[in-house]
Amino acid sequence: MTVEQNVLQQSTSQKHQQTFLNQLREITGINDTQILQQALKDSNGNLELAVAFLTAKNAKTPQQEEATYYQTALPGNDRYISVGSQADTNVIDLTGDDKDDLQRAIALSLEESNRAFRETGITDEEQAISRVLEASIAENKASLKRTHTEVWNDSPNPHDRKRQDNCPVGLKNVGNTCWFSAVIQSLFNLLEFRRLVLNYSPPASAQDLPRNQKEHRNLPFMRELRHLFALLVGSKRKYVDPSRAVDILKDAFKSNGSQQQDVSEFTHKLLDWLEDAFQMKAEEERDGEKPKNPMLELFYGRFLAVGVLEGKKFENTEMFGQYPLQVNGFKDLHECLEAAMIEGEIESLHSENSGKSGQEHWFTELPPVLTFELSRFEFNQALGRPEKIHNKLEFPQVLYLDRYMHKNRDITRIKRDEIKRLKEYLTVLQQRLERYLSYGSGPKRFPLVDVLQYALEFASSKPVCTSPVDDIDASSPPSGSLPAQTLPSPAEQQQGIPSELPSTSPTPRSFIYKPFTQSRIPPDLPMHPAPRHITEEELSVLEGCLHRWRTEVENDTRDLQESISRIHRTIELMYSDKSMIQVPYRLHAVLVHEGQANAGHYWAYIFDHHQERWMKYNDISVTKSTWEELERDSFGGYRNASAYCLMYINDKEQFLIQEDFHKETGQKLVGMETLPADLRDFVREDNQKFERELEDWDRQLAQNALQEKMAASLKGREPAPPTTAAPAEEPEYLEQPSRSDVTKYLKEETMRAITKASLEHEDKNPETVLQLAIKLEYARLLKLAQEDAPPERDYRLQHAVVYFIQNQSPKRIIERTLLEQFGNRTLSFDERCRNIMKIAQAKLEMIKPEEVNMEEYEKWHQDYRSFRDTTAYLTVGLEHFQTKSYVEAILYLICAYQHNKELLSKGPYRGHDEELLSHYRRECLLKLNEHAAELFESGDDQEVNNGLIIMNELIVPCLPLLLVDEMEEKDIVAVEDMRNRWCSYLGQEMESRLQEKLTDFLPKLLDCSTEMKGFSEPPKLPPCSTHELCERFARIMLSLSRTPADGR
Repeated sequence: MTVEQNVLQQSTSQKHQQTFLNQLREITGINDTQILQQALKDSNGNLELAVAFLTAKNAKTPQQEEATYYQTALPGNDRYISVGSQADTNVIDLTGDDKDDLQRAIALSLEESNRAFRETGITDEEQAISRVLEASIAENKASLKRTHTEVWNDSPNPHDRKRQDNCPVGLKNVGNTCWFSAVIQSLFNLLEFRRLVLNYSPPASAQDLPRNQKEHRNLPFMRELRHLFALLVGSKRKYVDPSRAVDILKDAFKSNGSQQQDVSEFTHKLLDWLEDAFQMKAEEERDGEKPKNPMLELFYGRFLAVGVLEGKKFENTEMFGQYPLQVNGFKDLHECLEAAMIEGEIESLHSENSGKSGQEHWFTELPPVLTFELSRFEFNQALGRPEKIHNKLEFPQVLYLDRYMHKNRDITRIKRDEIKRLKEYLTVLQQRLERYLSYGSGPKRFPLVDVLQYALEFASSKPVCTSPVDDIDASSPPSGSLPAQTLPSPAEQQQGIPSELPSTSPTPRSFIYKPFTQSRIPPDLPMHPAPRHITEEELSVLEGCLHRWRTEVENDTRDLQESISRIHRTIELMYSDKSMIQVPYRLHAVLVHEGQANAGHYWAYIFDHHQERWMKYNDISVTKSTWEELERDSFGGYRNASAYCLMYINDKEQFLIQEDFHKETGQKLVGMETLPADLRDFVREDNQKFERELEDWDRQLAQNALQEKMAASLKGREPAPPTTAAPAEEPEYLEQPSRSDVTKYLKEETMRAITKASLEHEDKNPETVLQLAIKLEYARLLKLAQEDAPPERDYRLQHAVVYFIQNQSPKRIIERTLLEQFGNRTLSFDERCRNIMKIAQAKLEMIKPEEVNMEEYEKWHQDYRSFRDTTAYLTVGLEHFQTKSYVEAILYLICAYQHNKELLSKGPYRGHDEELLSHYRRECLLKLNEHAAELFESGDDQEVNNGLIIMNELIVPCLPLLLVDEMEEKDIVAVEDMRNRWCSYLGQEMESRLQEKLTDFLPKLLDCSTEMKGFSEPPKLPPCSTHELCERFARIMLSLSRTPADGR
């Protein structure tokens, strides 16, 4: 079966089939898949009917009434019953014919599914798909990650790899080492840990020859770690290569370099090695005292386990490093901690005679750096594979740990008992509230307030005296209905053949029956059902009762909701008194994992305690971030990203983040000043090597430019062939010409200004005419700049001065630009223009360097050239897009967006509408992805290869461009859609060769890093005059169906 056939057979109902099968197994206990599938088929996908077929002794097709009855219990029904405590306390028997038991079983199953969705935000279907995806990935290939030689190539231009100012240094991903980068950056930004590593010196006894395996392994690693930390401090590179340290780790993990490591496993191993390394040093330096290991003092704490085992009490003190916490079933970090600190029946701890077992954990000594390991992976017994838990788990920026301290255990136990009592009371109130909100005895329930309102509306309706059936007279139809004898037969209706009407007495107007369009309600038919007979007295009493009851119910509901809110607030503030906020721990780093259990990407959010801002460390990319971005990526429940490890530091231990100061002068030490002498020399040597690389690059560029200049000079000496044709128009900004190049359109405008100035001024002095002409030209351009033009008529394209005015450039920039326009040599075709041109040139030469900053002048014109290029890229890209040439369009649209984004960073009117460019860039990628998927589905070798080429060369390199700006929700959704399209193939049958190609390709697509993969060369722009560019831009903008304002 081909991939195409599989995709065509996939439908919406099939997506839910596996979920329904699982629920049917759970409810009925039947494991035969064929029987379950047949039941689903017979019930047309209705889960309730399928259960009825499987559990009824005499299987028969339910009547319409029964079908309606079952339908009311569907989870999509807004009034679906919420099962409370009574459902939990009864055993449901499905062996009999009792339909109530059957309905309750269905309700329980659906309620469990709904409850899981409310807690996690993930449906059963999504979890099932996720499990299939994970199992398929693991089954087909042990590692689904990128090969660094394909992705992590350095830019050939060393200036692209140069560190900007004091921006933090990134770490290069040398092949599935994002886990290494995330952990090392988190530890490096702990200044106390950084000092310990930088100032580490190996024991003197191990200087010459390592004595044992630990020294043979740990000492070289410590040397490379010191070098790596030193480069992170003082390197002039944007990012550094950690390969030497990683290579040592590979042996420890028995890895071949292609398998992705687990953050917690690596952190455990790293701390063990550091502990061993510092232990060797501590033992050498001790003077009869017990050696102190700084790693133990920094990362390790102690807790007291107090409990009862088979009626016998015990107490044990244990040391811990990373503290593991379960995520599944909890909504925030405190709930995880509460569950981790209490095991078993805690009531037995306070009773003298009990056979139950249980224990409590109490922290006796907390480490300065407290790391929580969040267990987000669990083993799926059914699949035999690990799967990731995507539940949302919230955690605070400041965590108070007083309630978990041994010294506070008495007051904590009291508060826990009080919270337990409040939660029990809360459960009762919520059950009572549920009875008001879901009122009724059948499967379909409504809010009681609505029920009373409906009853009141029914009673208040105008009474009718006849049955809703008896008032229809078949022989004498009411107004607007059709006489019985004129109704066409069903066959005639189906065939569209009108029945012949018998002749009757002549009427002014014959009535024509319109079976599908006539929907007018007869005037004497009531809009709603109404009582047959009701007296005024009865109605008065009934209305009074219903009004009173509804008011009582509204008051009761409001009181219950207010009580529930008060209890929630009381529980939240239970530990907020001063005595329980004395042990604050501040969040230092969050290690995030995005992906599934067998594939994904790690990065870290680290708090800069001195700048008081969050930074995102994503391999070589280090960017500013926010708490809101951290929440979105770390809490979980959003895409497949969630926190995997939390690193908190004691907020009162300032030495952890305290910077270095000179011992004598008291001046703060920065950069290279903080390094020991040997590391300063090491970093200085590496920086000199990088500077030579920069110089070699610049020298090579200069040589290339000189050679091109000499070649052009030699070419210019050759005699030009005579020609009588009209001179070609000058090249424009599109091909980076000089600013003095004047187009035909600009020549005409310049001549028009000179002519108008000559006519308006009696004095024909060229200097006077020039001044007036410049004023007239400026007035014209100012008017264009101030006009509120539609997007297709962008006057900035016509003249640089319009662009400068809109972006408020300095006045001197505009004046010099206009002088260059009138001083252009192409105006010398008559005596008057030649005189004005010479005066303009003379004025240009008289401008002093201090009057016009030429560097600033060049930047403004460079920005305008970039704006013209952006417009050209956008125009060509949209032209290709409209002709469905998506392969040709994408590079132009990508370049247009990148150039435009750089322009807009300097001012809101420097470029085009970012939303417009973002939309068509995104749409083009989606179209390309769809086309590539269709080629893959064809199964033909050539087309499959073409589809994968499109993905590897065009789609995959572009994904980081969409993910880098994570505030753009539509781009993120588009990336997820593209990935989901390809991941959907994993659950389908396909030929082994296609399966192998898909397995090789998916790691690149699922790579969640935002590292930019540059394209080899931007697309070439064809020569284009100003007039042609304006026309093409206007034409393409007018043809777009979606044209938002251009942001000016």
